[in-house]
Amino acid sequence: MREGANTPAPDGAGQQRPRHVAIIMDGNGRWASERGMSRTKGHQAGVEAVRRCVKAAADRDIEYVTLFSFSSENWVRPQSEIADLFSLLRRFIRKDLAELHKEGIRIRIIGRRDKVPDDIVRMLDEAEALTRDNTRFNLVIAFNYGARAEIADAAKRAAEAVLKGAIRPQDIDENSFERFLDTDGIPDPDLLIRTSGEHRISNFLLWQCAYAEFVFLPGYWPDFDAAMLDEALGEYANRKRRFGGIAARAEG
Repeated sequence: MREGANTPAPDGAGQQRPRHVAIIMDGNGRWASERGMSRTKGHQAGVEAVRRCVKAAADRDIEYVTLFSFSSENWVRPQSEIADLFSLLRRFIRKDLAELHKEGIRIRIIGRRDKVPDDIVRMLDEAEALTRDNTRFNLVIAFNYGARAEIADAAKRAAEAVLKGAIRPQDIDENSFERFLDTDGIPDPDLLIRTSGEHRISNFLLWQCAYAEFVFLPGYWPDFDAAMLDEALGEYANRKRRFGGIAARAEG
């Protein structure tokens, strides 16, 4: 979306609420370690937090939530942990897809499909196809995703379009380039949340978060619930979004 294209809607109290919330779900491993559990147990608890997050966001009339579920850099983790993560994803789709569809939730996957097991690619494709016409809420899952890779891939697609004569080089600008990104048709995030107390965005939605508000929560992702979401929304409501402009002066 172009600068300033998002228009956050007021909530029932007249405050501004975000249309699109992006979340870096961080802290599964540390949550488990502090409890003497395996990292797998932490990831399992993280899946439960995903369910709570989706319900809470939909209940608050947030239109889009994008979850950073698996980074393109995560392939360096131990193969056993990657296998566990993939198993959790399989179980989540098998168990939750029908319910998400019933609730009117549309699922969209962004990120590269290379290196991803064929059965998971088929499941992701099925989830997108089944929920394509749903309109109540949009759940975007960034899987095998890296923002630099996304931008590089978009540049390749733009170059291919030029070679085919579909567009001219001089026609490429910020707005036209966005249609080559994985997030084509998805509004830019208004709010980016990261759990676990880390203060970085880790190669997540670099283009799209140019004017997002960042909220860093100290709690680990497995503890994420409606109260933590409301904490972030409350902080967002107190921000003054200027999109490069100047805030209006108070009268009097």
